[in-house]
Amino acid sequence: MTGPTLRSRFKLAIVSNTDDDLFADTARLLEVPFDWVITAQQARSYKPSHNNFRLALERIARPPAEVLHCAQSVYHDIVPARALGLATVWVNRRGAKGGGATKAASGRPDLEVPDLKTLAEMAT
Repeated sequence: MTGPTLRSRFKLAIVSNTDDDLFADTARLLEVPFDWVITAQQARSYKPSHNNFRLALERIARPPAEVLHCAQSVYHDIVPARALGLATVWVNRRGAKGGGATKAASGRPDLEVPDLKTLAEMAT
């Protein structure tokens, strides 16, 4: 299942730690448009602030139990999303190599996948 196919079944959002202009440049390279884009600039805070996720939930207008948050950073994404009641998927691209420059965190996602392609295939 590709990005466009996922979009035909699900609404897609980005919660990004960037500003609006930087994400606009990045969005031009993506294969699929997103229904919502929430940036750090809009939230006036950076993840792991709960404010970024609260703004996303407000714009999406769905209860946390109906939202799945997928991300690479346990520290910046999985921990705060779970604290707000969202289901989470950790996209563990680094595998056994560790977290890289991201701060260590002990949050547990609902699911772990090695890449987004694997997650998309699971959604079929």
